[in-house]
Amino acid sequence: MTIVSKESRKDLIEAVRQRYRNSTKLEKGRILDEFTALSGVHRKHAIRIMKQVRADKTPATRGNALIYHEAVKEVLIVLWEASDRICGKRLVAIIPTLLESMERHGHLDLNEEVRKKVLSVSASSVDRMLSPVRKSAGIRRRKKSSRKASKAIKIKTSHDWKDSTPGFLEIDFVVHGGGSTAGEILHSLVATDVCSGWTEAIALIAREQTLVVEGLKQIQEQMPVPVLGINSDNDSAFINDTLIEFCREAGITFTRSRVHHKNDQAWVEQKNGAIIRKIVGHKRFSGLVAGQIMATLFQAVRLYVNIFQPSFKLRERTRDGSKVKKHYHPPASPCERLLEREDVSESAKVTLRAKSVELDPVELLRQIRNGQTALAALNGGEVGDPGSRKSLNEFLSEFPDLWKQGEVRATHRKSISKDRHWRTREDPFKDAWVDILLWLQEDPDITAKTVLKRLQAENPALYQESMLRTLQRRVGAWRRSMARNLILGGTEKVENVGAVTG
Repeated sequence: MTIVSKESRKDLIEAVRQRYRNSTKLEKGRILDEFTALSGVHRKHAIRIMKQVRADKTPATRGNALIYHEAVKEVLIVLWEASDRICGKRLVAIIPTLLESMERHGHLDLNEEVRKKVLSVSASSVDRMLSPVRKSAGIRRRKKSSRKASKAIKIKTSHDWKDSTPGFLEIDFVVHGGGSTAGEILHSLVATDVCSGWTEAIALIAREQTLVVEGLKQIQEQMPVPVLGINSDNDSAFINDTLIEFCREAGITFTRSRVHHKNDQAWVEQKNGAIIRKIVGHKRFSGLVAGQIMATLFQAVRLYVNIFQPSFKLRERTRDGSKVKKHYHPPASPCERLLEREDVSESAKVTLRAKSVELDPVELLRQIRNGQTALAALNGGEVGDPGSRKSLNEFLSEFPDLWKQGEVRATHRKSISKDRHWRTREDPFKDAWVDILLWLQEDPDITAKTVLKRLQAENPALYQESMLRTLQRRVGAWRRSMARNLILGGTEKVENVGAVTG
């Protein structure tokens, strides 16, 4: 490889540079190969040398310095102040309207050149020119937190819940959207004590972090034991500074589950279906009225379920090859589990025993049924079953035969289907029905298939084989009508058969 001296390299650069600039891309590559071989410089450095401007030439000036001069900047400052100091993107959008309005009222008088440059300015250029002005005015851009709230919350997996003490809750949302999350819908904030299974539910009119804090405060008051910790999923209504600050001030340990690991919240997820969905169902509820009804319903549910509804609790899980065997403790209500715990205070146990003696499970169940009826009536626009408003003795007297009515929960009853009296598509035999009636009167035993063949012979393009089932239903309806006509002594007219829908 030949390496030239420093003086010779300068002459070589001057000789090659002009030829390099006027060459095609392929020729530039060959020139660079030759130059690097002669000079010994790196190829990337050779490219920079070829693009440099000679020292005796005036370097090219940036277009922005000429286009957006001081007059444009002064106009932008005036427009920025007139728009109440909005950001560059919003300012660019309003400049045409704002500029025209200020000129019309005599606040600005721009020459045509400056006006044209102001109207053509971009949002990035506005931010760049106004940046020192904003700093002098004490305005700073809001910076995103370098550390997300989720990073500050410790993760708790499903394996970390062994031997948990009362007061550590799992919290979650149940959405009452009827299969859709569009619009305003009610949400149930559900909290389950992992140790005992004690479950609380609060109706929220929206999923919002301040409402979550208010709901947790109410849950704190209703829980029979102090709340020591909460564990949530990664919903933004939970993972935020508002809830973190609330837990810090209340002395509550705040943890979260892993993303896409439903089993980390298995306890509250199970209660979502076994309690909330069982009581409320899957229909859509929204508005203050529905929220008030649901809140009243949950007050009866919490006492009925936690005191009078025993549930299973997993004791251990063993694996034998591909089979998993689960062993459970004897069924017990959450109230009974708390009464058996030694780490529950005696005052809390006294309150629970008094509640157990005071409450009537049948009365609570009647309140639950009334609440379900009110929700169903609100959802379906119906008055509901008046029988659900009976007295306690009347409600209890129906128990022996209540099973005959099937589903007793108004929120889970299927809507009564109404007979359809309208057509969903155009009648394919509308024009030929008169002829079909004549053929049937001449030969009542004629089959629908034969009738269709005759129609196809007259107009094959209009009548297809796929219409056979429709015609069979129409012919069957005609025969049933004729049979009723014979039974009723001719009081039913044959002309009405044409109105039978297929």
